[in-house]
Amino acid sequence: MEPVIEVNELTKRYGGKTAVDRLSFTVRPGRVTGFLGPNGSGKSTTLRMVLGLDAPTSGTATVGGVPFRAHRRGLHHAGALLDAGHVHGGRTARAHLSALARGNGIGARRVTEVLEEVGLADAARRRVGGFSLGMRQRLGIATALLGDPPVLIFDEPVNGMDPEGVLWVRRLFRRLAAEGRTVFLSSHLMSEMEQTADDLVVIGQGRLITAESVRDFAARGTRLSVTVATPRPAELTAVLTAAGASVEGEGEGGREGAAGAGKLVVTGLPADRIAALAFENGVLLHELTTRAATLEEAFMALTADSVEYLAGGTR
Repeated sequence: MEPVIEVNELTKRYGGKTAVDRLSFTVRPGRVTGFLGPNGSGKSTTLRMVLGLDAPTSGTATVGGVPFRAHRRGLHHAGALLDAGHVHGGRTARAHLSALARGNGIGARRVTEVLEEVGLADAARRRVGGFSLGMRQRLGIATALLGDPPVLIFDEPVNGMDPEGVLWVRRLFRRLAAEGRTVFLSSHLMSEMEQTADDLVVIGQGRLITAESVRDFAARGTRLSVTVATPRPAELTAVLTAAGASVEGEGEGGREGAAGAGKLVVTGLPADRIAALAFENGVLLHELTTRAATLEEAFMALTADSVEYLAGGTR
């Protein structure tokens, strides 16, 4: 059976609060799928329902066509890291993994293999209570890999990782997807999503906003802007505004100084049209740089109406 995560009309209510609201999406093998949403959007609740840790109020969440709880020896079907802190601090890393291995019919050799794979072989006999957050994250990833499962789910896996660890995680996820596994990754780090994910599932206030490729998502939220440096910003602003552009000053350089120089950020006109208008009006340009919006800017634009808590108490 294909290792697909399928969420269909999934709903979870806690009293009068709806955490997840008729959510539907599919996560397919061979790709890294990022799971995004503002704080309080229902991401963690959704992941817990996919893994059978929370029961939905209505709707379904399946792994490989059946609810995860229906799988015997679940670690052979899906591995997950939801919270690196949920490990008994008095156990060693090897003891923690060995206990899970016995309960899922996994041999001791596999415990050694995953400890080596995540870089914890030398710390295998150390108590987890003395681990740094980055080491706990590595142990959580080892736990997810223990059953060699076709489906892997990770919630904020690079928290506490140093740059080398982040690069290792990024390469690991890409390799797992290349092996044909389903990799579902929740993170608030847009830079990691840009580097790692192929597809995105974006939710807000428990509802689906979009499910599409990273490229298409970025394009949806992209508004090209052009940075222009000129010794005559006021004159160029008037010309570009008359042509239908939106023009703003860029920081301190956006205001005319003693020499009259300034930088402008222009939207609504492409760089070649700006250059042509400047030439036609005899305005000298020192810089003309086109800039596309980042994935983070696209995310902020598309989820602006779904943010539960805003700084300053505004809504």
